[in-house]
Amino acid sequence: MTYTTDSTQSFIASLQSVNEVSATTQLFKQLTADDRLAILWYAYTECGKSITPAAPGAARLHLASGLIDKVKKMTYAEQLQFMRDLVNKVDTPDTRAYGILSTNTKLGFWYVLAELMTQGIVVPMPSNYQASKDVQRLLGTIASLDFGQQITILRSAVVDMGYDPFA
Repeated sequence: MTYTTDSTQSFIASLQSVNEVSATTQLFKQLTADDRLAILWYAYTECGKSITPAAPGAARLHLASGLIDKVKKMTYAEQLQFMRDLVNKVDTPDTRAYGILSTNTKLGFWYVLAELMTQGIVVPMPSNYQASKDVQRLLGTIASLDFGQQITILRSAVVDMGYDPFA
């Protein structure tokens, strides 16, 4: 195999890309539950012009439809608690139902939640929410990444939520 300057530069760029995604994912995991929810909200609504179309296309949302319907019937307080429980991996019947979904279905699930939030069916972001500096910095980083990197970060975020009794 022949190595060239171009192939070396390409390899270094791919390593930097992996490191950037990994670092961003680690920062996300260090945020509070509410700040993680804010990142997802902003990622799907603000940055989401390119992110959101990918989520439902690859998901088998019919597998999550029962859980989505259940969330729709919850009060705002119950919806918020459910989302916090997902982030915090609390063991409940609903977080178990989420926990066994595939990665792409989890991405699609959050896409649907974001859509329902904008419609007022699911508890929206509080109008007085002030993003912390960590949230602002992380959102800026996510927005600056390419589409594939954004999806990788979102995938890492949502796959790690819920309670999987088989994990």
